[in-house]
Amino acid sequence: MPVPDTGTDTFRVMDASANRAREGLRVVEDIARFVLDDSHLTGLLKQLRHDLATALKPLDGGRFVAARDTTSDVGTTVTTEQEHQRGSLRDVLEANLGRVQESLRTLEELAKLKTTGPDTPSPASHFERARYDLYTLHKALATTLEAKRRLDGHHLYLLAGESSCQGGIGPAVRGAVAGGVGVVQLREKTLEDAALLDLARRVRRWTRDGGSLFVMNDRPDLAVLADADGVHVGQQELDVRSVRRIVGPNRLVGVSTHSIQQARQAVLDGADYLGVGPVFPSQTKSFDSYAGLEFVRAVAQEITLPWYAIGGISAENLAEVAEAGATRVAVGAAICAADDPEATARELCQELTRDPA
Repeated sequence: MPVPDTGTDTFRVMDASANRAREGLRVVEDIARFVLDDSHLTGLLKQLRHDLATALKPLDGGRFVAARDTTSDVGTTVTTEQEHQRGSLRDVLEANLGRVQESLRTLEELAKLKTTGPDTPSPASHFERARYDLYTLHKALATTLEAKRRLDGHHLYLLAGESSCQGGIGPAVRGAVAGGVGVVQLREKTLEDAALLDLARRVRRWTRDGGSLFVMNDRPDLAVLADADGVHVGQQELDVRSVRRIVGPNRLVGVSTHSIQQARQAVLDGADYLGVGPVFPSQTKSFDSYAGLEFVRAVAQEITLPWYAIGGISAENLAEVAEAGATRVAVGAAICAADDPEATARELCQELTRDPA
């Protein structure tokens, strides 16, 4: 027996789906705003909420509320045990993201029916676009939460190479790790692949023994072979998606950024952390221009995905960088050229974690 298709039934379903989508988006936006304090993602979620309202407008015109029948809704009494408890804030986030995505799909499908006036195009494509945009934001939110967990307490990041460490890379890395460096990146541009892989495996051993993370610069293939924790790429190297095809979903992928636009895009591309700079002229890498402290301030105001200020940072200027909003920094010569890498690393860590009061 065919199910009768009435306008009231259609608008009743759309009303319920629109309510779920709006409510779920508000929960997600509140988490981004008040828990993550992430201005960038909060702004994108707010825009998505406004886009949803715009897409709903030609469908509604008072018809949603007119079709609403909450007292007769059989779903109000159908519940599961999981609905009334959440194990964590992450569970709350995931549940509401899922609720919005499902609701957008329902709206998209029902909007394909002729529910608007004869001269009004169907908004189905707008709901489809919103759903895909939310998939991207879902990934960015999940990545931000997980990256903050993995990099928690890792405030100091070392960039090291054979040529940049005056006392040898081994003593520099081991001393730095002992002094509190949480992440070591092997940046070495001159070695042949076989020699570079051998060095990478040694750095992997030193960092693992000291409880620090190990990241390869530019080479996702060698990152896998050396069992590195991640890989770091610049704006001219492979993009995040291509790197993921090589290293898989579980290794960290860091991206160098030199403008707030690049930083925003890297978040949406799925980077696990950002390099933010160059802040000052560096002994290890030359640049035509410097993003400076203004860029550090801009990222600090917008982005809570873990990020490291980088470029010419030392004990002498660290206070300026921290005052601009950086809680993590990456250094090279400041440790590698030091007479005592361990003591220098410890001093930098203490300065980074010092109570500003």
